[in-house]
Amino acid sequence: MSKHRDHGGGLDAAVARYGGEKADWIDLSTGINPTSYPIGEIPQTAWSALPDAAAQDALIQAARTFWTVPRGAAILAAPGASSLIARLPALWPVGQVEVQTPTYNEHAGAFDAQGWQVSHQPNLSADVQVVVHPNNPDGRLWQQDELTAPYVIIDESFGDVMPEESLIERVSDGRTIVLKSFGKFWGLAGLRLGFAIGAPELIDRLSSLIGPWAVSGPALSIGTAALNDIAWATATNIKLKHDMEKLDRLMIHKNAKSIGGTTLFRLYETPDARAFQNRLAKGHVWSRIFPYSDTWLRLGLPPEDKWDQLEAAL
Repeated sequence: MSKHRDHGGGLDAAVARYGGEKADWIDLSTGINPTSYPIGEIPQTAWSALPDAAAQDALIQAARTFWTVPRGAAILAAPGASSLIARLPALWPVGQVEVQTPTYNEHAGAFDAQGWQVSHQPNLSADVQVVVHPNNPDGRLWQQDELTAPYVIIDESFGDVMPEESLIERVSDGRTIVLKSFGKFWGLAGLRLGFAIGAPELIDRLSSLIGPWAVSGPALSIGTAALNDIAWATATNIKLKHDMEKLDRLMIHKNAKSIGGTTLFRLYETPDARAFQNRLAKGHVWSRIFPYSDTWLRLGLPPEDKWDQLEAAL
């Protein structure tokens, strides 16, 4: 059994502690877009038949176009980026991996679970380097000259809010894998859809670890439509920027200092993060604090009709 690792979410526990009905709460502890992509009509065959090759090919082609994947690179669709993260360590012999902190902790956890020596500081002896770009929770952007290991994993799960910063072209070197998450930007985390992009040899080995029919028929249908909908993506990025600025103004007015993040989540420094979280929770707003910091508080964006509730809780 895997070790428990700290995450956002946990709304049920918050409701049990602070009271109220779950439907009355706003969960801002994750960085999921509160305005999700409109699903539309899903063909009946997406539910009743095994996913066919044509549907999978359509999804892969949509992904190749949307993310401007270099020619010659391969793309693997999987049931969520987490399923890819769990299997990536098996691509190489057990060795040393660099996962600088603070960052999303599933990467270090996955390598540790498979016997790797994990370094949380720069390690020139590392066989593999993992970076989250932009980083969760502080929004750090990595530069090309900072990626120095023989193999590099770049987790761009939040990268769709700043596509101009993508490092997707690095996959052409044959030693880089880029991860993409569908759930964050498109606001459909429950769909469970993620992608790994890299050299065919690496992606073929990863595919064999995932197994056949990994992505459900409904996910193939919805993912293809969303990745082909450039107008929605463009409009969404404009709205996210507007809402991010609004959230920053509210928090700064409450003596919280904005210290990083993306347009999907913001990281704030406060005198006492746990006290701030408790205050928000009394107004049925759930936030994210971190076991390694007494001052950091992270907030996602509220739904359009819940801003008043957030302001009241503040």
